[in-house]
Amino acid sequence: MANENMSPEDFINAPTTVALVLPSVSVTKAFLENHMDILFSKPLTGGYIIAYVNENDVDKVVTNAVNYSTHIYPVVLGLLGADYLASAGILQVHRQPFLTLRGSGVLLGFISTGIDYRQKTFQYEDGTSKIQYIWDQSIRGNPPADYHYGSEYNNETINRALKSENPLEVVPHADTVGHGTFLASVAGGREMDGHIGAAPDAEIIAVKLKRARPLDYARYLIPRHQENAFSSDDFILGVQYIIDKAIELKRPVAICVSLGTNQGGHDGFNILEEYLAKVSNIQGTAVCAAAGNEANAGHHTQGRIAATGASEDIEVRISDKQEDVYLTVWNYASDRMSVSVKSPTGEQVSRIPARSGVISRTKLVLERSTVIVDYIFPIETSGGQVSRVRILSATPGIWTITVYGDSILDGTFHSWLPIVGFIDPDTRFISPKPNYTIVLPATSLGVITCGAYNSKDNSLYDASSWGPTRLPAIKPDLTAPGVDVSGISSIGPGTMSGTSVSAAITAGACALMLQWGVVEQHLVPMNSYRVRAKLIAGCDRNPGVEYPNYQWGYGRLNLLRTFQAMRS
Repeated sequence: MANENMSPEDFINAPTTVALVLPSVSVTKAFLENHMDILFSKPLTGGYIIAYVNENDVDKVVTNAVNYSTHIYPVVLGLLGADYLASAGILQVHRQPFLTLRGSGVLLGFISTGIDYRQKTFQYEDGTSKIQYIWDQSIRGNPPADYHYGSEYNNETINRALKSENPLEVVPHADTVGHGTFLASVAGGREMDGHIGAAPDAEIIAVKLKRARPLDYARYLIPRHQENAFSSDDFILGVQYIIDKAIELKRPVAICVSLGTNQGGHDGFNILEEYLAKVSNIQGTAVCAAAGNEANAGHHTQGRIAATGASEDIEVRISDKQEDVYLTVWNYASDRMSVSVKSPTGEQVSRIPARSGVISRTKLVLERSTVIVDYIFPIETSGGQVSRVRILSATPGIWTITVYGDSILDGTFHSWLPIVGFIDPDTRFISPKPNYTIVLPATSLGVITCGAYNSKDNSLYDASSWGPTRLPAIKPDLTAPGVDVSGISSIGPGTMSGTSVSAAITAGACALMLQWGVVEQHLVPMNSYRVRAKLIAGCDRNPGVEYPNYQWGYGRLNLLRTFQAMRS
């Protein structure tokens, strides 16, 4: 490591350490081991590895070990905000005497803000916990085997805590946000005060993510007051931990992904997307991801440059509460584009030539704003280009980013602002487009992507993100109830709306499918792809509406109809 006097945990959490998510383990690891001090994670599903490097060594890694790409840097994820179970056909499956499916023998995995293990909905009648493991990345001192940081608590320790007068003295883990607790109750809570989860007999593995590194906050200009920001390298390790524990326990697992970001090409080629696609192919694993709550946020726009030499304007209104702005423009491999930037007062940052890896920094003369522009191409795997525009101390008003066609065959471009929570609500594109608002990693080809609808009137939740992806691929796959859904948080019963909730309900439905297929051995090679196909076959669809479409996917989740379709 960079400092032999530091423990692995101290090195990982040091403010000067950068995490890099690398493919091609044998090639990159061999180079790095021979050229610099570095700390590696355990090998990950799909041949990836996470390398922890001192920030002063990052350029050596980028120059010598891997192609210059946005993919190696973690992206930063944010939170995506019982009649509903009947609407999804889940309660009916609970009550079918020929099925008797409640998630027995299956695990539910959550990577979020943790879980309040003290809540009765996660305990059996004898007071013992249904939570098998908790990995709290934010508490130092007792990391899981083969992982370098955080603290792990197993079922035995959790039960000991529940029997003590002060449980937090034994297991000092808490969900101070309540997001992870709520989703776990929706997917797998046991009967309590009229509440029941979709898979009440499934047991739980919960990962609490630590806060993103200061360097990641700075890279993406995320406001420091936003505490619920998490790095994708920690998220990936959280998923890997759940998979490892499921293998150790010899059980299938349904994983609920309730986080998202706009920091990527939305095409399935980011390492985070590719990793989940490979996880989704593991037998006995189903991954459900929230589509996002971006449809009406004004955070996406798109355009088309007609020919080489032509240009198009992107206008974004920056609110007076917005300090800094991070904006990306993505185009396909057939094109090369460049940008210029104009402030609300008319001060111009002239067109900056597209040179990959070169950063242009301009301090405006009559304003306190600084404009930083850089380009990265070709993007690994897709071959495309991303143009990144960062505006520091942004002047309130309408900013214009002009996109120029340096070399055009297709001409299509897409632009994204950060997701809800990472940017002021009044900062948005002047001409936003609701399509292509599915967030990463729900854009992964492998996962079951869940939009949200209101089960009271069968209307689409107005914020539920629309597809397709830039590949393009049909997303979302389906919708599930996601408006005023009841559950249990750290402070007790309540309701929540958003695609996170729909993903949790779908994860519970997947747990029932895994019980039927893997535990009861009706279809042992069950994985995300097979579960998705069967859920799609059972979806409810409105007459007169063409399916699939970019709002509803293939329809509304109906698990009972899925089983009826399999029977017929």
